[in-house]
Amino acid sequence: IYSADPEKDPTATKFDTITYKDVLSKGLKIMDSTAFTLSEENNLPILVFDMNTKGNLQKLITGENIGTIVTDK
Repeated sequence: IYSADPEKDPTATKFDTITYKDVLSKGLKIMDSTAFTLSEENNLPILVFDMNTKGNLQKLITGENIGTIVTDK
């Protein structure tokens, strides 16, 4: 998750972690709003990463830090 679209804004910065509240307050559109709300209400962390980047799924499975984690804290 980035502060802005990195393809359009070269100053966009990546978040390694972010809270549900910060996603909403910054107006970041990361996924379907219903799914996002259900995850927040049930305190389920969300890991956002690029599945289309070769090797990312393997990195995830082996415990490497990729993408952004959204939590309540």
